[in-house]
Amino acid sequence: MKVNGKNYRTVWMKGSEVHLIEQNLLPFEFKIFRATSHSETCHAIKSMIVRGAGAIGAAAAFAMAQAAMEAEKNNYLNYLSYAKTEIENTRPTAQNLFYSVERVYKAALISKENAYEEAQKVADEDAAASRKIGEYGNEIIKDGCNILTHCNAGWLAFVDFGTALSPIYAAHTSGKKIFVYVDETRPRSQGARLTAWELKNEGVPHSIVPDNAGAFLMSQGKIDMIIVGADRIARNGDTANKIGTFEKAIIAKELGIPFYVAAPTSSIDLNCKKGSEIPIEHRSENEVLYQTGIDKKGKIHEVLVCSPGSGAINPAFDVTPAKFITGIITEKGIINATEKGIERIT
Repeated sequence: MKVNGKNYRTVWMKGSEVHLIEQNLLPFEFKIFRATSHSETCHAIKSMIVRGAGAIGAAAAFAMAQAAMEAEKNNYLNYLSYAKTEIENTRPTAQNLFYSVERVYKAALISKENAYEEAQKVADEDAAASRKIGEYGNEIIKDGCNILTHCNAGWLAFVDFGTALSPIYAAHTSGKKIFVYVDETRPRSQGARLTAWELKNEGVPHSIVPDNAGAFLMSQGKIDMIIVGADRIARNGDTANKIGTFEKAIIAKELGIPFYVAAPTSSIDLNCKKGSEIPIEHRSENEVLYQTGIDKKGKIHEVLVCSPGSGAINPAFDVTPAKFITGIITEKGIINATEKGIERIT
């Protein structure tokens, strides 16, 4: 995607360095973070400099390739094993991370060169899958459609194009008149900060809405369909996504509004039988208690927005049971959120 007239991917590898768009600064500042070691790339994943299933997966793949480059010949296998564990411990929920690390680790057992090439393949395949998701998703978006999103599953969440936003971009490019309601997505406000920033860059009409306005908008006939992303999909179709997704799906089901999940097949975990087996990441309470914003002078500040001395609970994801999902938009087509549907494309 283009930023200030220049094409960017969310994450890429140049030599032994991993370059990542610093998402914690968006939309106020556009900056590239350079990770010179696999541990620095791990920090970028854990601190959410990079976030989103596909982008995390690509960053993890590059981190594994970096580890292969760093490893000394006389301690090569031990170093690879140590690094693999370190990378996998950065974020527990996103399936793409584990899928990508395993691929590059196996390649690294052959050679350092193979590890580097495999990491590049992971990134390229992620971008290609996102493009195809856009093509398939565009088929179900009608002219004049009003779409609700949650969190950010755009190109910032993947190597390029994204998943939930990819069909929206394809529909907009094809000339369809669409409007996007952007859930703010507390506590980190990925919708208000990232999705809205992407849509503005692409010229897609949109408005940011409070997370708790979804039911009202749906009841008023303002929403024609919902498209969200996924961090992990269980074998039975249950899907983990950013916290707050589940409640949107329940309301959509009650009101007869189509609820779609957009995700590459790399987000499907066939070893996970059902949603209750998906590990849910719990993050720092400070993400709830504090917010980051920009003042009138253009300086970024972090401020306390909650009652001083109060604690907070911060689960990062919830699981939407398959029965609430109309369909899953993948790079291989749109499938039913059932075990038979998933087996058909994996």
